[in-house]
Amino acid sequence: MKRRYFLEAGGIILGAGWLSQYLIDKSTVLATASTDFEISKTESEWSELLTPAQFYVLRKHGTERARTSPLDKQYAEGTYLCAGCDSPLFKSETKFNSGTGWPSFYAGIPQAIDTSIDNSFFIRRVEVHCHSCGGHLGHVFNDGPKPTGKRYCINGVALKFVEA
Repeated sequence: MKRRYFLEAGGIILGAGWLSQYLIDKSTVLATASTDFEISKTESEWSELLTPAQFYVLRKHGTERARTSPLDKQYAEGTYLCAGCDSPLFKSETKFNSGTGWPSFYAGIPQAIDTSIDNSFFIRRVEVHCHSCGGHLGHVFNDGPKPTGKRYCINGVALKFVEA
């Protein structure tokens, strides 16, 4: 029984990885992230500036647990900033409840975010970064609402909210 379970699980993982290359709209999978950023710090400087959870997400490309961020249910008017460098990233007008447990937006502020290809976990995803400091924010998917059809699924710990 264990061997059968192992083979089924392996087949599902491999199949998901293989299918992911066809499920992502190729025209939007653009690696725009740079390695040169306006705000640059050493790893020790970042670790002193950020909380352990922020450092894990922003600098180590981690993910916070779903439904743990109070920003998921924040719907006041305002702006969401990068928790690492305070750069404005998203406006509250573009926020929506995706039901995923992470703050979700259908668009970022122009020139505020960059993307790169993330091939971890046997699937291809588009990773979202802060344009100013390169901090990892989350991922973007092509299953969001109009007008963009995008769902920027962002770690709440990577953001600060400033009410208008």
